[in-house]
Amino acid sequence: MKSKITLVTVILILLFTTIVYADSNNTSTLPGSVDDPIITKSYFEQNIAKQVADEFAKQSVNEEKIKQIIKAELAKQGAGSGTYPSTGSGTNGNAQQPAVPNTGLTVVKLQQGQTLYGGAGTEFIVRTGKVIAVSSDENGIPDVTSGKDITAGATVELNHLLIVPREGRGVKPDAKNKQEIFVMVRGNYLIINADGTKAAS
Repeated sequence: MKSKITLVTVILILLFTTIVYADSNNTSTLPGSVDDPIITKSYFEQNIAKQVADEFAKQSVNEEKIKQIIKAELAKQGAGSGTYPSTGSGTNGNAQQPAVPNTGLTVVKLQQGQTLYGGAGTEFIVRTGKVIAVSSDENGIPDVTSGKDITAGATVELNHLLIVPREGRGVKPDAKNKQEIFVMVRGNYLIINADGTKAAS
């Protein structure tokens, strides 16, 4: 019986030693220790928050970047809608010289996440779907049908004529929209995807 007690005691001591040894090798750093210091709010605001904001600014699409993209695209298109009919006139018989800007209406299908921006003087008529106005500043888009100014974030009524007074303004799908969006456009326009890239028109 004494040998059984001794054997059990030896086994318990070995088991206890093994557990303590294994636990001592697996110690992690404690918060607030030299290996893992606790930082203050002021340190975070001065260093970490600034770095995060700078990184976010590099990766996100901001209003200034949108304005630059719109201005560059509209400059490429020139006056009018940017598409000119071939008149067959010019220095040679088959020249593609721009004669008169195409003043016809173009029907644009707007996908979720895209934004339709218009150049100065561009006209929009939203035919289907639910869209909201976007603006790069505090001013909105004139709704000449109702005689009101539609501010950024406000819903645009269907079949109302909107005239874009300057670049940086347009429409985008409402987050709650469930149907296809078709917009009639007269004049310069640009469709930007959610990631800031130009959509194929």
